[in-house]
Amino acid sequence: MAEHSTGPAEVGAAMDYKEHERTYSAFLGAAKYGTLFLVALLLGMTAGFFTGAGLLGGFVVLLIVFIAGIVLLR
Repeated sequence: MAEHSTGPAEVGAAMDYKEHERTYSAFLGAAKYGTLFLVALLLGMTAGFFTGAGLLGGFVVLLIVFIAGIVLLR
């Protein structure tokens, strides 16, 4: 038969909340800036391949969008 318990479901080691918060914050930062870089890369590739900007123009678009995004995300 099933045991009925009124205590906590898990009684393992104590949780290190400070480390958990630090890891979660690092994950959110990586996701945020990684997404920003990918969007800037796609816009740079679009400018480079589908307009007359060429490789250098696409790279300039990538840099401008990425730097503007960093400024706006802070």
